[in-house]
Amino acid sequence: MSIRELIGQHMLIGVSGATLTNEEKKFIVDNNISGVVLFARNCIEPKQIRDLCAEIQSLRHKMKDKAPLFIGIDMEGGRVHRLKPPFTQWPALKKIGDLDAPTVAFHFTQRMGTELLSVGINLDFAPCIDVYTNPENTVIGDRAVSTDPYQVEKMASALVRGYIKSGVLSCAKHFPGHGHTIIDSHEELPIEDADMNRLNEVELVPFRKALRSRVDMVMTAHILFKNVDPKWPVTLSETFLKKMMRDDLKYKGLIITDDLDMKAMAKHYDKDQIPIRAMQAGADLLLYCNEPESPPVAIEGLMSAVAQGQLNKSDLEQTHRKILDVKKVKLLTPDPRPIEEAMEIIGCDEHKYIADCIRNGKMPEGLMDET
Repeated sequence: MSIRELIGQHMLIGVSGATLTNEEKKFIVDNNISGVVLFARNCIEPKQIRDLCAEIQSLRHKMKDKAPLFIGIDMEGGRVHRLKPPFTQWPALKKIGDLDAPTVAFHFTQRMGTELLSVGINLDFAPCIDVYTNPENTVIGDRAVSTDPYQVEKMASALVRGYIKSGVLSCAKHFPGHGHTIIDSHEELPIEDADMNRLNEVELVPFRKALRSRVDMVMTAHILFKNVDPKWPVTLSETFLKKMMRDDLKYKGLIITDDLDMKAMAKHYDKDQIPIRAMQAGADLLLYCNEPESPPVAIEGLMSAVAQGQLNKSDLEQTHRKILDVKKVKLLTPDPRPIEEAMEIIGCDEHKYIADCIRNGKMPEGLMDET
């Protein structure tokens, strides 16, 4: 396997539209790209989404690893909701927290995941388990379960287990916690005062629970915690990724960055150095969402870093094996269902009933306690 193909299995990329262009297909195949992330621009209606996912997965047969591709999406419920009707329109996580019912949290993600998987989406960049501790934080707001870390902790476990039951991979975010910031990392790099005592007492409480609940991935926050690592934001910090997540919290799953083109990164670090530093810090997967010129730049930069000894090939081979092991165990049936079967699941009456009850602050009746 070439260095290029080895590196490619560490990257998820965005694509431009409702179908893949010839250039996108060629780039994914030639570079052995690990997966694709979908946005509203890629999602028109169920059959089109299903066909796009089938098209993406068909590329694996031409790729070096022959491994299924991750197909990810941001579906948290509420305002972070890429899929429009007829998909069930799920309420924000705060509504789950208000109900204080882990059984409902479990069914929320289990049903949401079932709809995603029916059209071929196998990874949800959720749940958001940030603790909402600053009322001026409009970035998170009702995306958070609660202002109480122990309430978020209780729901985090149920949310993760619901995704596991559905067959969709889950991704807890934004490590170690984005609930206090007022700056949007899409626009600028937030700098926080929290020290390790504060993180241990508040932000890390739900993450510890999610990790114990076997969450598949953890997404890093583009935040500089100046009293923990004064030099590097979390995404680029060995202190957070290697020491805290791997050594202290004993997390063995996949670490994925938030979008590396966000201005929190792009305004402060060289574009070709960002992916190198993220990999040095301990990230397994690099996420590039919206700028098509970025993944090629990243690959060339990472290849140079290996050639110059900034990155160790044996480390890349180790994380490569870990990524493939996850795919082998978790993505057993990567191709989407026939659209007729999918349409029996998408927006079904039972799912709409559960969503409406949560939205209106009522306990849905008849839910089995599977948490």
